[in-house]
Amino acid sequence: MTTNDLDEIHKKIGINVAKFRKEAGLSQLDLSLKLGHKSVSIIASGERFYNGKHFNINHLFQIADILNIEVCDLLK
Repeated sequence: MTTNDLDEIHKKIGINVAKFRKEAGLSQLDLSLKLGHKSVSIIASGERFYNGKHFNINHLFQIADILNIEVCDLLK
């Protein structure tokens, strides 16, 4: 697996987080606050893979729990 492959995986996860977040009717700020953060930067950056920022495994489990989905749904 190359760095480009991992980058594409992180981008896809970000797209999926945004999709499921919107389907749940949550703003980036709503999700960020539920994760215990005070600004949208962690969500906004992770969803767009901005400057290589991505969600870690802990984030993915927390996000899946908040959105009431399976973690694997974020990886598809």
